[in-house]
Amino acid sequence: MAIVSIDPVTRIEGHLRIDVEVENGVVKDAWSSGTMFRGIEMLLKGKHPWDCQQVTERICGVCPLIHGTASSYALDDAMDVELPDNARIIRNLCLGGNYIQSHILHFYHLQALDYIDVTAVLNYSGVNPGLLALRSKIAGLAKANDLYFFLPRYESADYVGTPGGPGDANLATELVGHYVQALEMRKKAQEMISIFYGRMPSFVGTIPGGVTTKPTLMNIAAFQSRLTELRQWIDSIYVQDVLTVAEVPDYEPFFKAGDSGGNYLAYGGFDLDQKGTEKFLPRGTIFDNNVMDVKGMEEKEITESVQYSWYTPECEGLNPKYGKTDPDLEKKDAYSFLKAPRYQGKPMEVGPMARMLVKKPDLLVKLAQDKGLLTPPVKFGILPRTAARAIECKLVADAMADWLTQLDPSKPIWDPKGKEIPNESYGRGLVEGPRGALGHWIHINNEKTDNYQAVVPTTWNASPRDKEGNRGPVETSLIGLPVPDVDNPVNVVRCVRSFDPCLACAIHIIHPEHNGVKEFRVV
Repeated sequence: MAIVSIDPVTRIEGHLRIDVEVENGVVKDAWSSGTMFRGIEMLLKGKHPWDCQQVTERICGVCPLIHGTASSYALDDAMDVELPDNARIIRNLCLGGNYIQSHILHFYHLQALDYIDVTAVLNYSGVNPGLLALRSKIAGLAKANDLYFFLPRYESADYVGTPGGPGDANLATELVGHYVQALEMRKKAQEMISIFYGRMPSFVGTIPGGVTTKPTLMNIAAFQSRLTELRQWIDSIYVQDVLTVAEVPDYEPFFKAGDSGGNYLAYGGFDLDQKGTEKFLPRGTIFDNNVMDVKGMEEKEITESVQYSWYTPECEGLNPKYGKTDPDLEKKDAYSFLKAPRYQGKPMEVGPMARMLVKKPDLLVKLAQDKGLLTPPVKFGILPRTAARAIECKLVADAMADWLTQLDPSKPIWDPKGKEIPNESYGRGLVEGPRGALGHWIHINNEKTDNYQAVVPTTWNASPRDKEGNRGPVETSLIGLPVPDVDNPVNVVRCVRSFDPCLACAIHIIHPEHNGVKEFRVV
């Protein structure tokens, strides 16, 4: 038996420690640890409610848009806003742009290098001028020992392009070429967001009651031109690359290996009406991988356990509406600064896999049927989680083309009730970010923020054990995973990265009085 510790897991956003117990080449137990304290909620207490949207954007430099969006919806709710259709559509379009850039980032720049041998580019034998130029560039970097932007990574005999491994050098070179193209595609997606929101990452385009930029023929056309190019690239490159990797015989075990336990939750995303009752990505829950039985989702059933988290016992078992964030660094048996969100007491995976299983688009259903994922025992592992992101990216991008035509430059973009701060009120904003279900809850008292809570996707997915001893989804997904070489645990990071963790969202460190950063050493 051996304990393998990966601290930090690289090529994710933030700091995550994973410990696995390996016996006879298989993971027998696992622990997921967020190793920094998150205190944004404490910082907001006593502040003007409008500050919440701007402050929570800064929870994460990669995910500012989704936090600002959730906060705006929470404030809309607290102030009884009637959101104009233009504002709803612009929020959807910008959130959709965020999905596109985030999903492309995840596959190409955070995960693809777990499957592709970059150095295989040096053996490219084709005649494509662009790929020949790429080979020359990589050769120069290799000679200078400067391949660090492709690193760190583990060595693995099953990388595409590795001598004796699957695929060949030409396929690996084509995929690495798409890695480079993806940088430009992400840029175009960020530009789409900036057209309506002014700038990224910390934007100024959404406020309580609506948005700040009116639709015009000029900005609609600018958005549309970029979206058209992105849709073409997603269809012809991104989705096809994911399917190409999925067809590699060596990776077939990863269709079911990495299943998180079979419980899925989606808040629903992209409101299609003013009340938010109809959503493009539907709301729902699934239990025990019974994917044909999608149940409803009740907010009151959400609680947060802190049995193994560095928070006081008073934080245990609370619904986020009444949540507390009181740290306890000396707590016995605690091993994470992430709380353990639960729905009806159960750990739930959130994110593209959950959303696509609830929605069941044809492309995902066909993939599941072709790969035998619906054959008992039903499991959805590493590769379906990755494929769900690509499929969702296509669905959202296609829908955005329709939403763009619904903008009306003659209609309002803001409800003035957004500036009417009530003496006391509760509000919540439940949205779907690229990484999963995100909720912001606010309690306003004496026209100030009395309490603010955010439960983020990675808190759901990378949570520690709860008071009943149930592992979080990432921990569960690692059980049974093959680790033939404990000195080279590539399958562990493949599995963890398939969730696209964002620890910057899940854990953050700001002192509530002087805003200084505190350092903790976790031994």
